[in-house]
Amino acid sequence: MNTLQSTSLINFNSFFFLSDIEVGKHFYLELNGITFHGQVLVVSSIVTLIVFIFSFLGTSNKNIIPNGWQNFMESVVEFIKDIAVNQLGESAYRPWLPFIGTIFLFVFGCNWAGAVIPWKLIKLNEGEFAAPTNDINTTVALALLTSFTYFYAGFSTKGFGYFKRYIEPTPILLPINILEDFTKPLSLSFRLFGNVLADELTVSVLTVLVPLFIPLPVMLLGVFASSVQALIFSTLAGAYIAESVEGH
Repeated sequence: MNTLQSTSLINFNSFFFLSDIEVGKHFYLELNGITFHGQVLVVSSIVTLIVFIFSFLGTSNKNIIPNGWQNFMESVVEFIKDIAVNQLGESAYRPWLPFIGTIFLFVFGCNWAGAVIPWKLIKLNEGEFAAPTNDINTTVALALLTSFTYFYAGFSTKGFGYFKRYIEPTPILLPINILEDFTKPLSLSFRLFGNVLADELTVSVLTVLVPLFIPLPVMLLGVFASSVQALIFSTLAGAYIAESVEGH
């Protein structure tokens, strides 16, 4: 009987702590009457600063035979170049390499900031620090930026002829082709947001239930998934741009 009561008490306590888990709760900053999601602004700024520092270290002392930080950053650039070339081809990738690289590094940095840095150790009066990409506003902004870029890519290369794609191969497909331009940013934003949020929620639940060793494999899986999501987002951005400039 006592054993049963103890087991019930443990289960009750577990569910009590699970009910306190909050992922995506925000703290807010007020600047000149404008409200910002504080954790997005702060962590995004940290990620951007780290990328700038890495870039500076990789280019401040360039040698013909790269070494150290230069070697590391050249490897990163080569990896991003491969993404762009695979989607756009050797002849068309170069103008869009900075955009695809920026998207990849920002998403990669934000995802890793949430998966690797123990933000929960920093106590705030309200909300908590987390990956900026677990905020739907961030992922929607990235998706809309991607949509604007592939619209710009198509219009800048084909002019008004770009809009012929909406009535090809037949005008009957006009509504479907227009709908496709709405579904692209939706799928981009919700895929990234859902994966990052699910990973953080899973780790939070497991940390409450089995706080010592079991969450570690899941955290490592989250780090891997964070990298894959950055690759998927930047690859799709390149694919959408390639679709817009195709045939030019």
